[in-house]
Amino acid sequence: MASAREEILNRLKNAIHPEPEMPDFDAPVYHAIEKSLGQAFKENLEAVNGSVYLCKSEEELVERLKAVLQNIPETEVVCAEDELQELLAKNGIQHQNYENRQQTIEAGITSCEFLIAHTGSVMVSSALQGGRQLSVYPPQHIVIARKDQLVDYLHTAYAKIREKYPDQLPSQITLVTGPSRTADIEKTLVMGAHGPRELHVFLY
Repeated sequence: MASAREEILNRLKNAIHPEPEMPDFDAPVYHAIEKSLGQAFKENLEAVNGSVYLCKSEEELVERLKAVLQNIPETEVVCAEDELQELLAKNGIQHQNYENRQQTIEAGITSCEFLIAHTGSVMVSSALQGGRQLSVYPPQHIVIARKDQLVDYLHTAYAKIREKYPDQLPSQITLVTGPSRTADIEKTLVMGAHGPRELHVFLY
C-alpha cells in the first residue's frame, strides 16, 4: 500500500501540465489614452484623492488658487521658485520666501518637471528651486504646471527629463501620485503620515 507521500507524488507525476500560452511581445504595454491628456491626468489623480484644477487662463488659476488658500495664514504659505513667486506677487497672493519661512508651514507651492497622464503622477526633482523639502514636508502640496508639461506615459517623462538634464540628472527624481497614504496591519488608512495629506495640481 502506497504511503500518503507516494500518493501525492504519483498525482503530481500524472497531473497535466499544459504549456503556457506564448506571450504577445508586440502587444502594447500600456492601455491607450482615449481622452485628452489633461482630462486623463485629472481622472487618474483624483481617483487616488488628489485634486486637479484645469484652468483656461492665468486669471482662472489665480482665482481658484486663492480659494484653496483662503483659510491658510499667509505666513504658512511658502514658495521657493522665482517664477512662481513673481506670479503670486503679481496677483496679490501673499506668501513667504523659502529662506524667510517660519517654523510652521501649512502649504508648499512648487512647479514640477512633468505630469504623467497615464498614472496621474507628478514628477518632481531635486533640481527644482524648492529642492526636496517643499514637495514632502508641508501638509498641503500645491503644484502649478503648464499644459506643455503634460506627457502620456512614464517612459516619455523619463526620456524628456534626460533631454532636460543631458549632462547630469538630478540627484533625486520622484513621482508623486496623490496624497501620502499609509495603512497599518488592520488596513486602517491614514492620510499624510509620511508626506502631504493633500495634493492640489493647478494646470493652465
